[in-house]
Amino acid sequence: MRFVIVAVGRLKGDAEQTLMSRYQERLAPLGRSLGLGPLTVIETNPANRRTGAERQRDEGAALLTKVPEHAHLIAMDERGKSCSSEAFAQHLAGLRDDGIRDLVLAIGGADGHHSEFLKATNERRSLGPMTLPHELARCVLAEQLYRAVTILAKHPYHRE
Repeated sequence: MRFVIVAVGRLKGDAEQTLMSRYQERLAPLGRSLGLGPLTVIETNPANRRTGAERQRDEGAALLTKVPEHAHLIAMDERGKSCSSEAFAQHLAGLRDDGIRDLVLAIGGADGHHSEFLKATNERRSLGPMTLPHELARCVLAEQLYRAVTILAKHPYHRE
């Protein structure tokens, strides 16, 4: 099952880009043996509209154009379900075992996801109750995908 993070906006800082690359590089070889990965990141431009609702609508439409047909789409949303790293790993394994080929995790823009976009998703997940900058949320999500792979591989990276 391939992982795709689709996100509104671009990583601008070298530190964030380096961190994303690190998790992508670590995940690929370990995940291959489990039928998980690689991790691809696709960025879209923030919408340039007057109202938040208009920006949400346009950004959601742009994100949807990047989602492969039949992919399992998860909206990363502050009102989504949060869980432990272990539970997230088991959820990913279940999706893989159910035959999902592409898992897409969508990070919206500063205004969040539009209701129409949310209707197109299979589920909503949260990284926790705290608000994170979008660049940091992307890095945390990549780390959690890597951590999930290490949990499933029984790799020592994840310690209880």
